[in-house]
Amino acid sequence: MSNLKIDAERLWGDLMRTAEIGGTSDGGIARLTLSDDDRRMRDWLRAQCDTLGLATTVDEAGNMFATRAGARPDLPAIAMGSHLDTQPTGGKFDGVLGVLAGLEVLRTLDAAGYQTEAPLMLVNWTNEEGSRFSPAMLGSGIWAGVYGREYGDARTDVTGDTFGASLDRIGYRGEAKAGAIRFGAMFELHIEQGPILEAEGKQIGVVQGIQGMRWFDLTMTGVAAHTGSTPMGMRRNALLAMARVIDGIDRIAKSHSDAVGTIGFLDVSPNSHNVIPGKVRATIDLRHPSDAVLDQMEAETATLVREVAETVGLEYSFEPISRTAAVAFNPDCIASVRAGAKAAGYTTRDIISGAGHDAAHAAAVAPTTMIFVPSAGGLSHNPAESTESHECAAGAQVLLEAVLDYDRCMAEARKEIA
Repeated sequence: MSNLKIDAERLWGDLMRTAEIGGTSDGGIARLTLSDDDRRMRDWLRAQCDTLGLATTVDEAGNMFATRAGARPDLPAIAMGSHLDTQPTGGKFDGVLGVLAGLEVLRTLDAAGYQTEAPLMLVNWTNEEGSRFSPAMLGSGIWAGVYGREYGDARTDVTGDTFGASLDRIGYRGEAKAGAIRFGAMFELHIEQGPILEAEGKQIGVVQGIQGMRWFDLTMTGVAAHTGSTPMGMRRNALLAMARVIDGIDRIAKSHSDAVGTIGFLDVSPNSHNVIPGKVRATIDLRHPSDAVLDQMEAETATLVREVAETVGLEYSFEPISRTAAVAFNPDCIASVRAGAKAAGYTTRDIISGAGHDAAHAAAVAPTTMIFVPSAGGLSHNPAESTESHECAAGAQVLLEAVLDYDRCMAEARKEIA
């Protein structure tokens, strides 16, 4: 145990103060990426980093990296961080907790005059949420080489504004090439966004990985016709077909242990009281910790869609939107989280992340893991999202202990090699 203690009141104060940037009347936050509120939040973070004497660099995707020197500059940095952007109906903890807890770790070390062997790095990733510019996790994806800068710059929001133009407008297009700033490991603290830790009374989630995700765009096309004069047996009702697909997706997901399947978006046309829906568009979201199971779920979904369309007499289009492979986090990073939780005296549970996170892209480049703290009622992406002050503090303390443990282990390993 390090005997270093994060300042729980200071962390909570930062969470509440920054919640005012983009704050909404219902207690939530609407701090969309690359908005003026995002710029104000970034400016606030940069000022805090400057106060600590950190060297802050911004890359061409707007990702922010603030570095604290270590005793051994030959060692790669250990990163902490998450994201500052929110959903339009976001809460006070999703993403920002991971950034502010990382800041609190650096403040705690600074106050104690403690220098780690490796440099430490605080990271803010751009456009994690994907609520303004699709896809989600765009900034970390550009950094990891999953997407090119040109692809990112061309993403548009619902008004037609582009990611690139918005990044330039708020002044956070950095000079560093995406991917040029590297680190040796990353730890991302996050709220669980689910009900498991709370339901089981566990304080810390030791995250083993992130389940794979596949999104599809489905359009069912029938015939829009008058509801009063078209007999039931002669209808080609696109909404009826989509309803059967929705029910089928539910059955497919329930037939595979640990799977989830959702249709969360529908666009019904012509969407009129007395017109049989002629076209319905939906997005299908399939998730599972195993890519092999996802392959099976995808095949079952394609069969379901085809059979429903044939039965109702419709044309259809079933196209993939995105595919994210399941991610297994680094065993050494996971071991450091376990050690950190034990040192801090917190109960733990191994857990798989159901949501996507920037750590997924980071894990393809460097050893990575995540730390979860409970979400009240499992709520997230909601103004009512809630994690207690002591739970946030517990996560930050485990983050501190885990980083220090990993720093010691990495330094010792390098000495043995030398």
